[in-house]
Amino acid sequence: MTFKEKIQAGKFLKTSEIGPPKGIETATLLEDAELIRGRVDGINVTDLQSSVMRLGSLAVCALLKQKGFEPIYQLTCRDRNRLALQSDLLSAAALGIENVLLLTGDHPTLGDHPEAKPVFDLDSVQLLEVARGLEQGQDMKGNKLIGTPPKFCLGAVVNPGADPIEPQILKMEKKIEAGAEFFQTQAVYDVKTFENFLSKIKHLKTTIMAGIVLLKSAGMAKYMNKNVAGVFVPDSLIKEMEETKDKQAKSVEIASRLIKELKPMCQGIHIMPIGWDKVVPKVLEASGL
Repeated sequence: MTFKEKIQAGKFLKTSEIGPPKGIETATLLEDAELIRGRVDGINVTDLQSSVMRLGSLAVCALLKQKGFEPIYQLTCRDRNRLALQSDLLSAAALGIENVLLLTGDHPTLGDHPEAKPVFDLDSVQLLEVARGLEQGQDMKGNKLIGTPPKFCLGAVVNPGADPIEPQILKMEKKIEAGAEFFQTQAVYDVKTFENFLSKIKHLKTTIMAGIVLLKSAGMAKYMNKNVAGVFVPDSLIKEMEETKDKQAKSVEIASRLIKELKPMCQGIHIMPIGWDKVVPKVLEASGL
């Protein structure tokens, strides 16, 4: 079954994430993907994550597709105008890449080329509408496409820990109306916050995949609490990371515990290892996924 078919069938989804390298060496990346072959339903490929210049998401998705994986192509509005965004969507479809996660993207000032000029010609809602238009055989200006139109499985993101949460829900509603078929969330560390978010979106019929970011240290947790909007790592988890001698083992324990609590509430789990790709199989095993 394809990722889209699994969504339509109501199956519980498992996805992980790969960050392309800052260079063209992809052997390690592909080796890490092999570790989760058959264990996840899709592999996200980030698009210049945190505005750091890297190998392109589309190229890595194509390599994964060639190897028989189900890639999820992340595409941000940050670096491309509407011409390039539409062209890249068509390019993905031509390469057999159906799953796309459409995001607005981080501002370039956060990355390693802070002087780079941001584009943001479209936002994520508009890009979803554009992708749906391409599926209907026309570009953003209503010009007809030649031949068979592309088919996508359209994804979006949401931050369940945002405060206030209402703007997130409003944008989520717009994304669903624009064509989003599934949502992957920002990192969830506080289950009650996630539960509160779900209680406010009961009127929305969609697929929610809870985001799990592997904690690497207490310092990372404190940094996110201070600098990442909508992410809250409880003091109890920070204390666990401070007191442990084996940070990786503790990270796996925390992640698997969160997954077990979140699983009954949502339709899937999205694991973001942030460089700890080889740890993902341990998380899957420990959490029973």
